[in-house]
Amino acid sequence: MKLQMVKINGEAGGEIALDDAVFKIEPKTECLADVVRWQLARRQAGTHAVKTRGFINRTKKKAFRQKGTGNARHGAKTANIFVGGGVVFGPTPRSHDFKINKKVRILAMKSLLSIKAKEKNLIICEDLDLKTSKTKDLKETLKKMKIESALFVDAANCENFKNACSNIYRVDVIPSAGFNVYDGLRHEKLVLTKSAVASLQERLLG
Repeated sequence: MKLQMVKINGEAGGEIALDDAVFKIEPKTECLADVVRWQLARRQAGTHAVKTRGFINRTKKKAFRQKGTGNARHGAKTANIFVGGGVVFGPTPRSHDFKINKKVRILAMKSLLSIKAKEKNLIICEDLDLKTSKTKDLKETLKKMKIESALFVDAANCENFKNACSNIYRVDVIPSAGFNVYDGLRHEKLVLTKSAVASLQERLLG
């Protein structure tokens, strides 16, 4: 498929040929759901913990004698039924990560790109080279391009663009090596540079 490129100032550019095996497949929404769940699971710290009986700073002496008090028999007051006692079967530190096949991750990224292209929310920009890093100038450019929410992906290191968009709500920029499904779905538009397209096609077809 072919797509019309735009320049960073909003003007029309040349045409670019996109590989149908990446940008025009039948989307697999179940793969998108699996990969998003996997990404969010990997972000969890897994540092949740509670104090069990062994961590309670309290005497281990028997609370009262076994017989003759009229109460139920008890041992140390570190038991969970006493106020200030330990917690039974509480959460412990662990990793929430789980395995997901590389083929599923690649298929999910292809599905995301195909969905954006089908919905006409995919924009190919020649580059992200800005003369200044002023947020005001970038806002005017985005207004010309009719962009309110977008994820910009570039293979080059675009410091001016990164600094300019850092204070703009719902506009982010990431390197092509860091392109992922979750960030792509969070934004309405997906803006790829010419170099990012080449990088992603090599990555997803290699």
